[in-house]
Amino acid sequence: MTPVCVDQLPDDVAVLKQMVIEHQTALIGRQLQIEQIQREAAAAAAERDARIAECDARIEVDQLPGDAAVLKQMVIERETALIGRQLQIEQIQREAAAAVARREAQIEQIKREAAERIEAERQRHKAEVDALLRRFYGPRNERFDPMQLLLFGRLIDTMSLDVKAVEQEAGQKLVTRRVRNRHKHGRGVLPAHLPREIVNLDLKDAEKFDANGKPLKFIGYEISEQLEFMPGGLFVLQHRRFKYAPADYQQSDSGAKIVIAQKPPQPIEKGLPGPGLLAYVITSKLADHLPLYRQTRILARQGVHVAESTMCGWIMAAAELVAPLVLLMQKRIKQSKSIRTDETTVRVQAGSKGKCRTGRIWDWIGDERNPYIVFEYTPDRTGTWPAAWLKGYQGHLQADAGSSYSPALSLEGIIQAGCWAHGRRRFFNARDTDPLRSTQALEMIQQLYKVEDEAAKALAAMPGATPDQADEVRRELRQRKSVPVLQKIKAWLDEQAKLVLPRSPMAEAIGYALNQWDALCVYTEHGFLHIDNNAAERALKLIALGRKNWLFLNNDKFGKVYATLYSLIASAQRHGLDPQAYLRGVLSQIMTTPMSELDQFLPDVWQRRLQAEARENAQGTPALTPTSARALASGPGP
Repeated sequence: MTPVCVDQLPDDVAVLKQMVIEHQTALIGRQLQIEQIQREAAAAAAERDARIAECDARIEVDQLPGDAAVLKQMVIERETALIGRQLQIEQIQREAAAAVARREAQIEQIKREAAERIEAERQRHKAEVDALLRRFYGPRNERFDPMQLLLFGRLIDTMSLDVKAVEQEAGQKLVTRRVRNRHKHGRGVLPAHLPREIVNLDLKDAEKFDANGKPLKFIGYEISEQLEFMPGGLFVLQHRRFKYAPADYQQSDSGAKIVIAQKPPQPIEKGLPGPGLLAYVITSKLADHLPLYRQTRILARQGVHVAESTMCGWIMAAAELVAPLVLLMQKRIKQSKSIRTDETTVRVQAGSKGKCRTGRIWDWIGDERNPYIVFEYTPDRTGTWPAAWLKGYQGHLQADAGSSYSPALSLEGIIQAGCWAHGRRRFFNARDTDPLRSTQALEMIQQLYKVEDEAAKALAAMPGATPDQADEVRRELRQRKSVPVLQKIKAWLDEQAKLVLPRSPMAEAIGYALNQWDALCVYTEHGFLHIDNNAAERALKLIALGRKNWLFLNNDKFGKVYATLYSLIASAQRHGLDPQAYLRGVLSQIMTTPMSELDQFLPDVWQRRLQAEARENAQGTPALTPTSARALASGPGP
């Protein structure tokens, strides 16, 4: 619509009046349209209402002037105002359309974010369900074979294998992988140390003649062995203390003095069990995971009735007896360059029948120079317990990223070392929701472990290497081969962090690795550090298997008792010792041993003593004396 000029209007007053009325009516119509749009758009209504209010009144014909010039001017003004209102309507419509578009865009954004959150939650829940199913029904290993997975967008098992190129690169014939007999089925050779009872199976006299009646000649026998069992582990150790008196003591009235031999000190003074029975009960309970009520039934079948409470008393007395030895092991562990630790839960009765609370058992593992494992029980998982245990320690602490270790890691002199097994496990668990990225990460982490395997093979070829030399071999290999792989992993993590779905299992795996990155790279700087904390996890299997059988602890005190005895059992197993034989030896001698000589009972010292005795017995030399046994506590010579 374009405005009209004055000379374009007619001179007839009646016509002009009619035009003014029509324009005024049109103005009112436009005004109503503006108000409708303003109500719908709800944008600046008050300000617009004030500007529009001037044109709200209708004009009657008799109210208009009779001057044609004035009427023309009024028509021009209203025509201009009408154009302005139309422009205003179009502006409001554009603004309303833009607002609607913005609202629709916001709605679409909200829908996309909600869909992403729902998908992330779905993937997380699926990963949790898959992890639970694997825990109860699936294999326990986390083996990764890139030949069976999607790797960098290609299926490797569909790629053609150039045998000739492989053989040229390897410098030897291609050898296919053989399947190992992991379970070692089939009959093996029975141990030579087991006693043999010979059963002679002879022919009847009538069968010792051939068909012609000639006697048969004995030419030998054929041997087949059968493993048999007979109960009878218990026996009574009867101590006969010889008494001596003067020959005329019966006739003497002066009170002749009778001399009697002294009984050697016992683990439980005036108690029923000997060191061997104590070691059997402790090993059966904590190493073989046999609850005490089952042990009482086993003893009852042999005619010996012992109450569970009595056995509990035996175990507590034994723990108090060996507690100084465990404290010595703890002191030695704190001299290590690195300590590995982990924790697990145990159920503890909370007083009310049928109700339990959650306690914790922590393990602390020394380095190769202090090869001991010490367990500690705590009633909760607060960070004060690790900080108190590590007070005064200077070195590396290898643990997971749990908040319980934060107070300990804040102590002066403690450096955090990460665990690649924990980082790898998160990528492994994300393989169902993001197989491509999961496989890429697992393949790169596998390269780090290949370097560790290479270091192990190199050290196997150096049997005389000192600990320092072994550390240097590992450190040099890691700096040369592991550091470039870590740099590649870090670049990949930074790139993928921008692309993965938030709160998805893969995002959690990448976030964990980035948050722990410095700690995960520390192991390449020192050869004495380990790439992961698997040893601490394996040590806790002793607790995990046990709690499936004895189910819970009765109180916190017995949590500390079991932690003390678990320390000796796990340390003995670390050195390949029979825990029952080791405990029997310790319990039979520790009562008469000064505190300054307790180091002879340390598992590694005990192992070296047994090895020395075996060598000397094989050579026909005398057995070790206590003095020479204690000398072994200082460790092997250079």
